[in-house]
Amino acid sequence: MTDKKPELSAAMKSKVEPKVFKKNPINGTKFTIAISSAKGGVGKSTFATNLALALKKIGCKVGLLDADIYGPSIPKMFGIDEKPKSDGQKLEPIMKYDIQCMSIGFLADQQTPMIWRGPMVTSAIKTFTQKVNWKDLDFIIVDMPPGTGDTQLTFSQEIKMDGAIIVSTPQEVALLDVKRGIKMFDKLGVQILGLIDNMSSFTGEDGKKYAIFGEGGVKRTAEEFNKEFLGEIPIDPEVGKFGDQGKPIVESNPENKISQIYLDLANKIKSNYFKN
Repeated sequence: MTDKKPELSAAMKSKVEPKVFKKNPINGTKFTIAISSAKGGVGKSTFATNLALALKKIGCKVGLLDADIYGPSIPKMFGIDEKPKSDGQKLEPIMKYDIQCMSIGFLADQQTPMIWRGPMVTSAIKTFTQKVNWKDLDFIIVDMPPGTGDTQLTFSQEIKMDGAIIVSTPQEVALLDVKRGIKMFDKLGVQILGLIDNMSSFTGEDGKKYAIFGEGGVKRTAEEFNKEFLGEIPIDPEVGKFGDQGKPIVESNPENKISQIYLDLANKIKSNYFKN
């Protein structure tokens, strides 16, 4: 008998030893911030577009990358119906409201479904992060798709992300997915900047506040996972109206109280990254 332990095969080693990815920044950018939700229908794209506009309004150079391959929203929310130019090597981002934008929706008809398997989605993401001529950006805001799939893995493992903001409604069914998203980012080593309670409540004409989706769930989740709670964004019909018109509320009505919430958050983010 021998005490010598059998050697692991290469296949077995790959399962035992996690692959180490080299994370690279997106060329032409300083800081990359992902906007995630893990759950669809909670206002993530609305948040991403308005945060990008708020950062622009306080003097930052901003890019907006729509990473939702299956359901791109930026073309509609920014009112963009043109295709990006290309020199054969790189795509030029489309400028709108002084923000550099890119989306799969610029390259395909908006009513055409992207019936793609995972490798094609990953390839598209790599094109948007490596083959777009992003120019001298302070921040690039990435509108992530719902879930915890290929797009999230590609960004978390291969792109140097400086942080993620998780958006949710206070509804318990949404928070179940948020908790999965928190665990995913923690496991992949992505800093979570904080959680936002979106569509937190609605104030009726009677002046009363109605917690349509429940109350306090996002804050409790932030406390449960020891993450920062970034605040509440109530429901305002103007947000949806202006978003559908292709001019989000921070751009169309910067004096609105919702716009002020975004501007306050943008100032907080800027001060955290650009400390004197």
